Amino acid sequence: MTQHNETDLVIVGAGMVGLTLAALLADSGLRIRVLESREIDAANALEWERSQRESGYDPRVSALTVASQQVLTVAGVWSQITAMRAMPYRAMDVWDGEGSGKIRFDCAELHEPCLGHIVENRVTQSALLQQILSQSNCQLSVGVQLTELSEPDSAAVRTLTLNNGEVLQARCVVAADGALSNTRRMACIGMWEWDYGHHAIVTTVTTEQPNRATCWQRFTEDGPLAFLPLSDAHLSSIVWSTSPDHAKTLMELDDETFCQALERAFEGRLGAVTHTDQRFVFPLRQRHAKQYVKAGFAAIGDAAHTIHPLAGQGVNLGLMDAAALAETILDGLAEGVNWNAEYHLRRFQRSRQSENLQMAAMMEGFKRLFNTRNPLPMLLRNTGMSLMNSLSPVKNHIVQQAMGLSGSLPRLARRPVRD
Repeated sequence: MTQHNETDLVIVGAGMVGLTLAALLADSGLRIRVLESREIDAANALEWERSQRESGYDPRVSALTVASQQVLTVAGVWSQITAMRAMPYRAMDVWDGEGSGKIRFDCAELHEPCLGHIVENRVTQSALLQQILSQSNCQLSVGVQLTELSEPDSAAVRTLTLNNGEVLQARCVVAADGALSNTRRMACIGMWEWDYGHHAIVTTVTTEQPNRATCWQRFTEDGPLAFLPLSDAHLSSIVWSTSPDHAKTLMELDDETFCQALERAFEGRLGAVTHTDQRFVFPLRQRHAKQYVKAGFAAIGDAAHTIHPLAGQGVNLGLMDAAALAETILDGLAEGVNWNAEYHLRRFQRSRQSENLQMAAMMEGFKRLFNTRNPLPMLLRNTGMSLMNSLSPVKNHIVQQAMGLSGSLPRLARRPVRD
């Protein structure tokens, strides 16, 4: 007879979003199991600071908002992240490379110390791994894959079969295994998706002039190009979104020629681009799950939605999902209801689905607005950017929402009121 190991919550995926959910539920009393298909050495997370001093920067970085900072603070990892490596940015310069429109956001206008932080993904993941390894109620299993997921029984409990032969019974399964989530597919949740017609090139580059703790973004005729500041003043992480053909051409260039092409595309704002690390490219698609929850099941982060990186909101949306789902589960436990029932998990879906859809629609709108060569939309966008730049109250309201200082946020993402 097969032995079924019982647990309360199984999180499939040990990325930033899945680990954040586990960390937020540290004091819930729930038995949590995190499954990761990659053979990551979790124990080495404890040695990150020592081992990474000798290596370069992770090409994958995230522009974490104040709201995300608050979630990671509640999760108990923000101080560890800043102790490892994080770059607060104080300003953001955005301009239309095909016109005269420009806009600048500055933390001084908001009386804030910074607009957000640029953090390498591996830094955030390392801090979260350290945190959950210290939790007595959380078990991390690496190098295992989910091969079967049952329908829920009358108590919304699901049975999971792993590739190592282990069988689990869980009151709730959370898909946090990325955009191509196999877990979501097994739960029979469909997706709306379409190709943006862009590929993104990411890498770390060295520039002649310092980055000035500023995020820079130029809208080119092929797509947005962003320079994100790193803690070394002459290093920036770039995200260059462009057409697939152009991306292919850029990836085939030698390093020196690529640096020259990048410098031209960026209009030399930071002087010469003198060095590039290894380049990586990936296609951009927008995806959105038709539903986030079922009985004993929820999808969060990229497993539920992906958007264009032009505003750097992808990871932030995922962290808001983790916060909202943690709140939903904690509220259910406090209320004494069946927290894994579909009717209860729909609270999480209601709180996040509309927010994520609005952001997806906004990114699609921006992408189309800046992709057009029609003179009238070009005139309108340039006029609009310059007008907004001159209207400080409107501009500051927009950036406050982007930072997570206002708007609809999970409780765990709201910064405490200052005295």
